[in-house]
Amino acid sequence: MSTLPQAPQTTTTPSMTTQSALTDSRLRVVLLLDVRSGAEDRFLRAYDELCKQVASVPGHLSDQLCQSIEDPSKWLITSEWESAPPFLAWVDSAAHREMVKPMHGCVKDTRSLRFGILRETDHGTGRAGKGRLQPAPRVGDGVIRHALTFTVKPGKEKDVAAILANYASPESRVDDTTRLCRTSLFMSGNRVVRAVEVQGDLMAALRHVSRQPEIRAVEEAINPYLEEARDLDDPDSAREFFMRAALTAVHHLSVKGAGHSSAGIRRHALLYPVKEGCGMAVSRLLARQDELAISRAGAAGGNGGARKGAPALVASTIFHHVDTVVRLVDVVGSLDQAPALFAGVSGKRAAAMLSRLVEVGPGRELSDEEGLRRFLADCDMDPVTDRRAADY
Repeated sequence: MSTLPQAPQTTTTPSMTTQSALTDSRLRVVLLLDVRSGAEDRFLRAYDELCKQVASVPGHLSDQLCQSIEDPSKWLITSEWESAPPFLAWVDSAAHREMVKPMHGCVKDTRSLRFGILRETDHGTGRAGKGRLQPAPRVGDGVIRHALTFTVKPGKEKDVAAILANYASPESRVDDTTRLCRTSLFMSGNRVVRAVEVQGDLMAALRHVSRQPEIRAVEEAINPYLEEARDLDDPDSAREFFMRAALTAVHHLSVKGAGHSSAGIRRHALLYPVKEGCGMAVSRLLARQDELAISRAGAAGGNGGARKGAPALVASTIFHHVDTVVRLVDVVGSLDQAPALFAGVSGKRAAAMLSRLVEVGPGRELSDEEGLRRFLADCDMDPVTDRRAADY
């Protein structure tokens, strides 16, 4: 059995902003639910059955079910996991979608929150909890990142690209605390990736966008072209689509002081041809490599390189769902100027590890620069649109 790359243990540094689900620290998952009146017993039966099934999932430690003492319709499920990767592997699986179906008719609304455990109290028992704690708080940038991916019918790519490129932008301001900052769309073959950046409440921003007439018109226009049918007006169909299409931002790093719209910074989405069962290993490897690259960039002056205008990685977000891995990078320079850096394999050992985890086409050996350039060209998705709020 091959050894998987170790998860990055990101710590607070003055040179970068960070977020990561790819650590070895324990995870607390909080699910807030609004249970329908009269469905309480059915909900409890569904929860008990779910507990029996999830107990055998690798990495799962415990669950609690709570009911509000102020509003009996409000419920809370908490679960603890050895770390985030096994939870993500489960929550992204078809098995999970089947497990939670009995709950769907019992609840009006749900919200999932995920936390790395930083400190805990043992109340004098001397018994430490299983697994590691998060070693230090991370310093974020106040932005939440989320993405969706779906495929369209082969031969219809140009039609879909035209629809997605030409819609009117929705109002970016949601309320006093939430706004939609940036939406980036890319295509590779018949696969679409839509990445959004939000300040404030992600769910509030997504609900706001979904209600905008210009966005509803776009979604309706592309429906006939989708490989898997959906009906966003049907709650069950919409829920199934978003569970299947969601890409989790499992790792983000950016150089402090490098503005989103700084001159010379370009955005690329790299779709990695991951071998079956290797998605998490690819994400871990790329996360570690990006951490090293951005640490070096910060040490070299904070704007991406020791020499002005030198090729540099300014920001990287790794999106992951099962074996779909998309790395969104903001870079100075063109990809072929520093293929190892921009592919996420700065070093022969990392290149060798990545070559075992992805499908490398003929003439694309990752051990040499020309092979890396060809590999990057294959991974680089076509930009469709990139829209930003005026002051972002």
